[in-house]
Amino acid sequence: MICPHCAAQLAAKERTGQVCSRCDRRFALDPKIHGRGMHDLRIRRVAERATDGGRLKVTLTQLWYLSRIYSSAWDAKPARGIRPGVRWLVAAPLALLLLVVGNLVHGPWGAIGATAAVAVVVVASVMRYRPAAKAWWSISPSEATFRQLMTGSWRTAYKQLPPGVVNDDPHAPAPRESSTGRPEAVILCTDHAVSVFLRVNGIPARLKARLVQAEPAAAHEALADAPAGLPVVVLHDASALGALLAPLLRLAHPDRVVVDAGLPVAAVRTRRGAVHRVSTTSAVDAADLRSVAGLPEEDAAWLAGGRWSPLAAVPPPRLESVVTAAVARALSARPGELRSTDGFLTWPAEAPTQAGGPSRTKGATAG
Repeated sequence: MICPHCAAQLAAKERTGQVCSRCDRRFALDPKIHGRGMHDLRIRRVAERATDGGRLKVTLTQLWYLSRIYSSAWDAKPARGIRPGVRWLVAAPLALLLLVVGNLVHGPWGAIGATAAVAVVVVASVMRYRPAAKAWWSISPSEATFRQLMTGSWRTAYKQLPPGVVNDDPHAPAPRESSTGRPEAVILCTDHAVSVFLRVNGIPARLKARLVQAEPAAAHEALADAPAGLPVVVLHDASALGALLAPLLRLAHPDRVVVDAGLPVAAVRTRRGAVHRVSTTSAVDAADLRSVAGLPEEDAAWLAGGRWSPLAAVPPPRLESVVTAAVARALSARPGELRSTDGFLTWPAEAPTQAGGPSRTKGATAG
């Protein structure tokens, strides 16, 4: 391992207690202890790219997604095969019967009976029972582990989080938001980490927009406190509820311009390197996603199956540019002028990618 302070190559015995034996300085992460890729120099590089060279501040959640080493997602699988008790209750007597008949019958029929008995045993062995498996996802390191490393080992070594990184723990005091004066637009964000990112960088104030944070199910009520008639830019995950949010808001607020600037499913569904997660509580039908959100069959089926991708995993500089373009689009549009998918045009053609460092994706184009 390379010491992040003196750049010396350190063997395991030379970095006991996460202290360099050459310069006697403490470092935060040791790949041998904390996992491949968990190294001070790499985390610094990821943070440097995420903050655009220090121009932006990013949240711990965003840094976690961008620093991940491995992520995967698997679809649910139905039960297969026959339970052992049932399988052998049928197969064993049948094989025995065929062997007995084969011994009693002379000539070629005897050989056929013995061969059939062997075939029954082989087939019964192959038809092993595999229980149903739930859809699941995994990211390494886990969010809890990464937060503990950053707020524990990293702060112990450096007295603070990596430069430009802020703690977006929901239980921590919310960052102060710069005054926007008289707002000209509303930014409705369904992701807490992204809301913190927007606030700490003063993006709503710069765009003369009012930031409203709400879960998709509470978005209608949250807009009730926003000035009437202002255009609304919707930021959401690539999820079933997110895809339905802007179209439903247009129906509920025909007097408002509603721009869907959420993460489009098409940008992440088949993209290698995108973060895929799985929700076990999704109850949105694919037909509703096609008819209401205007999604193609493949995207609607992907979301209806519980897959989703977090907006917080988008590299922060790209997220900033999308929000800026979406607000400009909202201010220039008129109510009823936008279609359900027009807001996706604010996203660049290429899909979100990771800020840097080693990462693997696994599963059906999962990341």
